[in-house]
Amino acid sequence: MSSGRHVVVIGGGISGLATAHRLLHDDPTTAVTLLEGSDSLGGKIASASVAGLTVDTGPDSLLVRLPAVRTLLDELGLADEVAGQAGSGAFVWTRGALRPLPPASLFGVPDKLLPLLTSGLVSPLGLARAGADLVLPRRTLPADPTIGDLLRPRLGDEVFDRLIDPMLGGVHAGRADRLSARSAVPDVMAILDGSRSVYLTMRRREKKPASGPALVSLAGGMARLRDSLAASLAGADVRTSTTVVGLDLEPDGSHAVRLHDGATLHADDVVVTTPAYTAADLLEHLAPAAATALRGIEYVDVATVTLAYDRAHVDNALEGTGFLVPPVDGRLLVGCSWLTSKWGHLVNDSTVVVRAMVGRDGDRRFTAYDDDALVTAIEAELAESTGVSGAPTQVHVQRWPAAMPQYTVGHAARLAAIDGALASVPGLHVTGAAYRGVGLAGCISQAARTAAAVRGRTHVTDITTTAAR
Repeated sequence: MSSGRHVVVIGGGISGLATAHRLLHDDPTTAVTLLEGSDSLGGKIASASVAGLTVDTGPDSLLVRLPAVRTLLDELGLADEVAGQAGSGAFVWTRGALRPLPPASLFGVPDKLLPLLTSGLVSPLGLARAGADLVLPRRTLPADPTIGDLLRPRLGDEVFDRLIDPMLGGVHAGRADRLSARSAVPDVMAILDGSRSVYLTMRRREKKPASGPALVSLAGGMARLRDSLAASLAGADVRTSTTVVGLDLEPDGSHAVRLHDGATLHADDVVVTTPAYTAADLLEHLAPAAATALRGIEYVDVATVTLAYDRAHVDNALEGTGFLVPPVDGRLLVGCSWLTSKWGHLVNDSTVVVRAMVGRDGDRRFTAYDDDALVTAIEAELAESTGVSGAPTQVHVQRWPAAMPQYTVGHAARLAAIDGALASVPGLHVTGAAYRGVGLAGCISQAARTAAAVRGRTHVTDITTTAAR
């Protein structure tokens, strides 16, 4: 028997799928309609066949330690299919060589100075400058400091530019001198806020023993997560190639969702999971202050280029998971994952598959290249960094325009403005990578909280659909 509650979820990426799943799983009497503008579900969860291997061309890992993620995997029957990284350790390509990433660092913030020296990441002078953190006086920070405000004056330019900045580039495709420390790396901010010495505070922090791998993949890649979520929505009305053109609030408090074909859906709650710039257009009429704040969230273009090589042409053993590249070095590459070393289900005796990442805040050079020119440029940097020789046997280029939201200074204030504006429009919700977590795990956790907020609302009206006129 239906409860009469109808929820429309706009957007069929990971946030929309996870929200719809949570709503149906926790209350099967809820009627859920999921609307996706493109012809397929999953958003940036995408895969391709390269050299006979199925590889992710979007996100390829999942932070499994978050409770909402573990719960979801259990519910989808995927808990036994997770696999940790086969390779261990990573590198930074800088100062003319692949340098080992020092262990026991948090987003590149070191708690030991000796590994920095032996890695060759920084010069002896740079190491001495980092050591000055031990004696420098306490600094007063802005209310919303950048990661640069927090760490550059303490550890110096070399450690910041060659270790901390590339670590953040790999996660956010951003620049640490522009990202808000409170919003982009809240764990680091919580540890270091008010501390005098970064180094001593990191040494003294409580380190919980690992209870398993933090980052995992799935057999078959992240497409397994997408497909399992889609299959869990058998009780929902899922529509692809369906664009929402407007939202209206009815006199009885219900929501009218206007579609591109002229039809209108009526719902108790609407959850918008699209990118912030699309959400801004949809919310302009109902919550103009929220729309203004949403437009203040910047996005960055990125691309992944997956290349397969005959193993005979790869002299480097490529042991580990891959490497990052500091922006200060001016390279096109942001980083590279050695897929056939990183994930056990991709290990292959005859083929090496690597995934190169390009594009970050302030660097859109790759957008001026066609696919052939982009591959040629990446091949040259791979040859220089890893010694890979010969032409790749297969290549796949995946461009992601306006893909990575940037949690720049003022992000928390923008979120507060959005939340405040939506409070005056009951039943209207936003969730997704633009807000409180850019990765798959962050989106899943936010989706769970959003679904809980929807369930906590009082029922408004019955489900009706107005046909196109």
